[in-house]
Amino acid sequence: MFRPLKVRDFAKLWTGLSVSLLGDGIYYVALPIQVYAISNVPTALSIVGVAWTLPLVLFLLLGGLISDRFDRRRVMIVADLIRFAAIGSIGVLSVTGALELWHIIVLVAFYGIGDALFNPAFGAIVPDVVPQELLTEANALDQFIKPVMLRLTGPAIGGLLVGLLGPGEAFLIDGATFFVSAVAIYFIRTRPRHAGGVVTVASIRSDLATGFSFVRSHPWLWGTLLAAAMALLTFFGPFQVLVPYVIKNQLGGSPQDIGWVYAIGGAGGILGAIAVGQRGLPRKHILFMYLSWAVTGLAISGFGLANSLWQMWLASLVMGATNTASMVVWGTLLHRLVPRDMRGRVHSFDWLVSVALVPLSFAL
Repeated sequence: MFRPLKVRDFAKLWTGLSVSLLGDGIYYVALPIQVYAISNVPTALSIVGVAWTLPLVLFLLLGGLISDRFDRRRVMIVADLIRFAAIGSIGVLSVTGALELWHIIVLVAFYGIGDALFNPAFGAIVPDVVPQELLTEANALDQFIKPVMLRLTGPAIGGLLVGLLGPGEAFLIDGATFFVSAVAIYFIRTRPRHAGGVVTVASIRSDLATGFSFVRSHPWLWGTLLAAAMALLTFFGPFQVLVPYVIKNQLGGSPQDIGWVYAIGGAGGILGAIAVGQRGLPRKHILFMYLSWAVTGLAISGFGLANSLWQMWLASLVMGATNTASMVVWGTLLHRLVPRDMRGRVHSFDWLVSVALVPLSFAL
């Protein structure tokens, strides 16, 4: 599974991603604690969630078009610098005691724009720097490091930082990780060909129509995207808003307890990534992917039934393992079956359709 790291440019890309994901893990713990410190009602965090994800949805297609027309490496650097500025500003305002809820709402919107630029470009650049025969291992490694940093190490460190120093200091460290990521990506030497040219309204419409036509012509693509949209509508908002609220207000948990619930899900994700990364792509890959996601859905319901922390740990472990295993398969299919000059748009459609209903999920 670690063979792609022998490719220098992928190792740099992977290093930058790993560090920024560590910051994201800190963010997932620091954000609800900071918001609930200002206003201890779920509505406050719901509003922040909408402010974060709505710009992500609105700018994803533009992010995909940009990543197909311009140097994906530069697009990712710009995205990292935007996120560095947004999260760093939250940290400075928090440390100085000047942070208010409206500050968070505005700044997480810029954070969402940065995500909209970064995610399609990252998904599209991986096959540019990794040989075709190593794509399954590269996707397994990607899905391995995400739970390690995003759900295990990041939340655990985030809980400790918030408990020992405060959320402001946690946000400052989170912001710094995006700067480190930008530096790592800067040193990537691969310069993939791109369309370039003048971007006009007509060219944007034409490119979008071409990408949409490709997605529509492949049922494995559009069917999975619609299924993901419905799933995220039902669980993303409740998971982000209500799990920390229940741990804090109903189970009497600490910031460290919130971090541990996320971290154990990360441990499950590590197991899922290793299993697929070592065994390779399953023979009936679509069936495997959907069955894994079905088990993920059942595990998520465990959060609604839990009345103790250990039950939340169990639900988080199963959710992380099965979701990550299916995502390794999904990422490999996108990299193998989507043409190079269309990857940015297809990845932006992937993100857009998948998260289009997430702002509504936060509101609900």
